[in-house]
Amino acid sequence: MPQGALPFQYANERSSTGMTAMAGLGVYLDMMHVSDLWVSVRRHVGMKEKGQCWTDAQIIGALVLLNVAGGESVSDLDVLEGDEGLGRLLRRVEAHGIRRCEREALERRWRIERQRSVPSASAVFRYLDKFHDAGEEAKREPGRAFIPAATAGLRGLSRVNAEMVAFVQRHIRQSCATLDMDATLVETHKQQAQYCYEKYKAYQPLTTYWH
Repeated sequence: MPQGALPFQYANERSSTGMTAMAGLGVYLDMMHVSDLWVSVRRHVGMKEKGQCWTDAQIIGALVLLNVAGGESVSDLDVLEGDEGLGRLLRRVEAHGIRRCEREALERRWRIERQRSVPSASAVFRYLDKFHDAGEEAKREPGRAFIPAATAGLRGLSRVNAEMVAFVQRHIRQSCATLDMDATLVETHKQQAQYCYEKYKAYQPLTTYWH
């Protein structure tokens, strides 16, 4: 198909092998690499470093990509998994810049041959449960706002976030930081959730944005 306005032409691709509809996620993989996000996660979180199957970096990285891609729930990870080209890209990124012994150590985490490029929803739910403290949740009272004490895992994620902010500041230095704090209602269908003032079940996380 000729194209005259700009210096390119459209062409039909006869094969769909290795194609991806999420090529834009590659830019965020670059950012994760140059910011040493993986190193920071291994240093501060450490929930899965000595276990089997998925590492902290693989799970947290998949959740970051899921949010960037517009995912609305953990089950949407299957959308990422269903993209063959993205899966091939993720496999190559995992092996980039690490020594052979480290690659072999990753492979040994699997008792059987690894099938997926991103964690399954069930694996992520089990991982997220490690950040939960049932004792703190038992302190909730109906009709009263409550912020549970942070677990060791959440404190680790907070340090990862601080290092990411420091990375941004090193590259785009600012002398003044404008912070926008907002408590946002997030509707949920979880049985243990309580009703918000808008009369539907919701959680209300407090988020802070740095302009």
